[in-house]
Amino acid sequence: MIFQNHLLNMYGKCGSLKDARKVFDEMAERNLVTWTSIIAGYSQNGEEIEALKLYFQMRRVGLVPDQFTFGSVIKACSNMDQVELGKQLHGHVVKAEHGLHLIAQNALIAMYTRFSQVNEALKVFTRIKTKDLISWSSMIAGYAQLGYESEALSCFREMLSQRIYKLNEFVFGSVFNVCRSLAQAEYGRQIHGLSIKFGLSFDAFAGCAVTDMYARCGWLCSARTAFDQIGNPDLVAWNALIAGFAYGGDPDEAMSLFSQMRTLSLNPDDVTVRSLLCAFVSPSALILGKKVHCYVIKCGFDLDISVSNTLLSMYSNCSDLPDAHRIFNEMNYKEDLVSWNAILTAFLQQGDSGEVFSLFKMMLLSSNKPDHITLVNMLGASGKVASLEIGDQICCYAVKHGLSEDICIQNALIDMYVKCGHMTSAKKLFDSMKNPDAVSWSSLIVGYAQFGYGEEALDLFQKMRFLAVKPNQVTFVGVLTACSHVGRVKEGWQLFRAMETEYGVAPTREHCCCVVDMLARAGCIEEAEAFINQMELDPDIVVWKTLLAACKTRNNLDVGKRAAEKILEIDPSNSAAHVLLCNIFASTGSWKDVASLRGLMRQKGVKKVPGQSWIEVTDRIHVFLAEDCVHPERDRIYSMLDELWMQMLDDDYLPLEI
Repeated sequence: MIFQNHLLNMYGKCGSLKDARKVFDEMAERNLVTWTSIIAGYSQNGEEIEALKLYFQMRRVGLVPDQFTFGSVIKACSNMDQVELGKQLHGHVVKAEHGLHLIAQNALIAMYTRFSQVNEALKVFTRIKTKDLISWSSMIAGYAQLGYESEALSCFREMLSQRIYKLNEFVFGSVFNVCRSLAQAEYGRQIHGLSIKFGLSFDAFAGCAVTDMYARCGWLCSARTAFDQIGNPDLVAWNALIAGFAYGGDPDEAMSLFSQMRTLSLNPDDVTVRSLLCAFVSPSALILGKKVHCYVIKCGFDLDISVSNTLLSMYSNCSDLPDAHRIFNEMNYKEDLVSWNAILTAFLQQGDSGEVFSLFKMMLLSSNKPDHITLVNMLGASGKVASLEIGDQICCYAVKHGLSEDICIQNALIDMYVKCGHMTSAKKLFDSMKNPDAVSWSSLIVGYAQFGYGEEALDLFQKMRFLAVKPNQVTFVGVLTACSHVGRVKEGWQLFRAMETEYGVAPTREHCCCVVDMLARAGCIEEAEAFINQMELDPDIVVWKTLLAACKTRNNLDVGKRAAEKILEIDPSNSAAHVLLCNIFASTGSWKDVASLRGLMRQKGVKKVPGQSWIEVTDRIHVFLAEDCVHPERDRIYSMLDELWMQMLDDDYLPLEI
């Protein structure tokens, strides 16, 4: 029997389950070791159901499991989505003579964390009197995997206080992942120093984790240093470093690392090329992106749907919609929902709502069913063209398919209602939400502010603070806009100054623009100009345009000239600056300056950007430009305009002349 048990164990570890089962079935006598060996063999090789069947057969013949049996059968249960069965096995462990053994207890911790039952795992962990390294590492890994980052760090500190001196790379790997999730590179740096003391600086697993941690936190120099310390970095380590520089906005360095990896005869995989493609997010990086695309085709990675989706996103991020659309059309597997969402997002980001609607209709004809990402895109497109009818249809679809409770869809609906000017519907939806988040509050606050309901916006902000919902950047755009519209300059100043100190929100140019508008509306034109000149951020065109527009309203020629000069320094062909300055000259009666400026515009070839509008008629959106000559029904449109013009003249209407 001893020889046969050894055979069983050998066949199981080698993955030869047929030979193991043959030996098991031919045995005249079987003891606990026999049953445990065959159960372990099936459990280790992904045959969980058979392992559990054998366990219950063993119980029926009267054998009592030991810690090794429990370890194998609990591991088998962990790989199945059977929580109740797991709790049943836990009951067996509690009743058994060997139930308090560490092997069984550690297996239970791993099982409960696999089932996302972190409280149950903690109960088992707490009851262990003498915990070993596996106990601690299982609990830390469980916390880390389930998003309990603070608890994972606390557990790690407690483990260190217990003076466990033989920490391994897996413990540090979990803790580094926690620091990455929290974006706490400083914590990670301290733990990195501790891992070096434990002699793990050359370990590939720990080195890869710390490299990834530094890279994702933006400490790219530290990531490179940690990577260089790895004795023999494998493909996973290279991928982590490339991804770090790619996501960190350094496409040149990411490409350099990719080339270095290839010179070392390491073959990139799909993760490598997907990470690298994420580095190209602007038109200036399109050439590098196309080079990687060529490599992808050469190596056959374009047959991988995830790589093709990343390519699609890369071209859309680089504002190359034709190539993005071409890649999408060439896909032979349009059954992938990610592909549809990627192309919808691409056209939405570029402002082509008409194409978004067309693609959505095609998608509905396919076998794909829209998910919350799809519907958020569609609501975003509806908001861009202020199409309440389409937005309501998307809302009905969400309700019908049980997606209306998704907070992303609810927030997108609020945003759509706001952009369509239906504040009543937006407020009604907001009030029906169980737990509105910062995005929900911000969308409604911005909506009230933009439509002139400044007091309501500020009241909402006070309620938001009372409920301890942390405001974000968008919230303060709405609040500052509200202060501007209702003339609360003092309160607006206080909120602007408190943004970073009290709420941890760094002011952006958009916030500065709101402050300029607030001061200018209150007639403080010189103060607004002084504020711009003292900004820590470099003022952009929008900030100066805001001041210039205020100068037109207040007929402030001196400041208006300086604002226009600043705009033209940034963009010499900017038509808005010329037009606004021209209007200021006209409002002050400086007709010679008006003529001179218009002559200069003609000389430079500067033309006013035509206005654009749209209207929805019978499920079709019609887009018009000023002096439009390309609309297919332009003759009928202009004929109707002529008729309206004649009626206006008959009613003694006289146009205003400047």
